[in-house]
Amino acid sequence: MDHTSKQEHAIGLLQELGLKEYEAKSFVALTRRQSGTAKDISETSEVPRTRVYDAIRVLEEKGLVETQHSNPQVFRAVSIDEAINTLQAEYTERTESLRDTLRGLEPVEDTESTDVTHGVWMLSDDQGITSRTEQLIEQAEEEVILVVGHESIFTDHLTEQLRAAQRRGVDVIVGTIDEALHTEIQGSLPEVEVFVSELEWLSQSPLPDDDTEISRLLMVDREAILVSSFTETEAERRAHEQGVFGTGFDNGLVTIVRRLMATGLLFENGRVDTDS
Repeated sequence: MDHTSKQEHAIGLLQELGLKEYEAKSFVALTRRQSGTAKDISETSEVPRTRVYDAIRVLEEKGLVETQHSNPQVFRAVSIDEAINTLQAEYTERTESLRDTLRGLEPVEDTESTDVTHGVWMLSDDQGITSRTEQLIEQAEEEVILVVGHESIFTDHLTEQLRAAQRRGVDVIVGTIDEALHTEIQGSLPEVEVFVSELEWLSQSPLPDDDTEISRLLMVDREAILVSSFTETEAERRAHEQGVFGTGFDNGLVTIVRRLMATGLLFENGRVDTDS
């Protein structure tokens, strides 16, 4: 990623965190220098000089910029670490406020609604699927069986979540698609039982012209199932991850996946009884 791309990426991320375009551009411009006047910021950021002052005022209110009241005024950005901590705190505060507000809304009575507790739901993109994976593991009470179909799924955060589940008494079992990944995961989770799956179609479809790859297969407490997949193309892999999620012993998806797991994901000694 070249300098221009890095700058545009930083500006885009700041906008996602709530800053407007000129505010983000002005802040990035200031992080590239020790200090600067409105003219300096304008020249570096290409923000109109008349708009720089408005942007700086907002950044100052957010605690991201400091002002020296000289003639002309001189501005400087706080340290990068301080800025990140400030933005993170604001983001957390907003999300917690949103949580409380949404929970406080009165439900809409729908007399025609059906029971969707045991339905099958589609999940799109890596972020949504990862979030649901984390939620399921956090809610696990008895058992977590996770089959990792690709090394990119096994992140440091997932590793820590599995450790935390084991510490609170949850039986954690991890499956892999090959010996290399088995060695890597076993090294990160030495106290967790790790096995190599016998289901070859997890990594390679037996069907012609099918480049879909199973990325993760998760079963929690034998009643919640999440399966996700992506295309084999590296550039598209994480951005186009798709998944399905279902709960309930009488859910068709749960039943099918439990039986598939029983045919190829178990230890030879029958360590995991998925169909009980």
